[in-house]
Amino acid sequence: MHATLPLLQATDFPALRRVRLDTLQVNLGYLCNQSCVHCHVNAGPNRTEQMDRATADLVLRVLAVGSVSTLDLTGGAPELNGHFRHLVRGARASGVRVIDRCNLSVLLEPGQEDLAAFLAEQGVEVVASLPCYSQDNVDQQRGQGVFEKSILALQALNALGYGQPGSDRVLNLVYNPQKAVLPPPQAELEADYKRLLMANFGVRFNQLFTLANMPIQRFGSTLVSKGQFASYMTLLRSAHRHENLASVMCRTTVSVDWQGHLYDCDFNQMLGLGLGAAGQERMHLSALLDADLNHRPIAVADHCYGCTAGQGSSCGGALV
Repeated sequence: MHATLPLLQATDFPALRRVRLDTLQVNLGYLCNQSCVHCHVNAGPNRTEQMDRATADLVLRVLAVGSVSTLDLTGGAPELNGHFRHLVRGARASGVRVIDRCNLSVLLEPGQEDLAAFLAEQGVEVVASLPCYSQDNVDQQRGQGVFEKSILALQALNALGYGQPGSDRVLNLVYNPQKAVLPPPQAELEADYKRLLMANFGVRFNQLFTLANMPIQRFGSTLVSKGQFASYMTLLRSAHRHENLASVMCRTTVSVDWQGHLYDCDFNQMLGLGLGAAGQERMHLSALLDADLNHRPIAVADHCYGCTAGQGSSCGGALV
């Protein structure tokens, strides 16, 4: 695995400050039932890092006392953490919106047979990764048989009301390019996804989010191995749009790792860049019980161009 942080630290990316904190994006660990080529977390079946119950309880304490309105659960496969359902129940009981970043195939894992029903019962929004509407492309990126499992999972979610007209059970899909390119226009690709998934599989969903691949961890290392890292960074930098800076997710979100340490975003977490302009401040989740992160500087490096290139990219899809 090639380390990419040394290639990213020297940057002229514009300085940023957090506007407010309304979303806590919590990484429950790096264990996953898949090993995707584009994964910026380097997650997989052999990872053992998992958030413990004490840290999960601390997340709920922060939600109870703070101004955070959204809990965004990610991983790995966050559902494989034994405290996932405890966190969901606690957050929903506090009136907090919960997002589950789901890889879909986890719904078919042994012991997870009731997971879709649990998500529906709790009113959890599902953001599901489906990098293409084509079986060959998905299986190439995510592993043999993953597309078929993903379709079965989507059909199960649809049967529970997810993505259906008039339903409040939200199902959004996520697209990542397979190569070192920017995503295509989100609205046009969403129309293709909706048409083909309905025609071929009877699948419905609410929105498609297009995300640019970040030049870090597994994807970044692959770029280095192929000699494409410099050209990909040139692409991101040349496509930078200043107007996207107002909407990047780090301005309203804080990322929490499986041990409870805080970062300005999930990508900085994977690079080990702590809070603040220098990326060196080591702050723990417990600090959010009384600390105010509003208007504080955000740690930036060259990978941040991945969020502002072209139509922009965030955990909520395109920015413009």
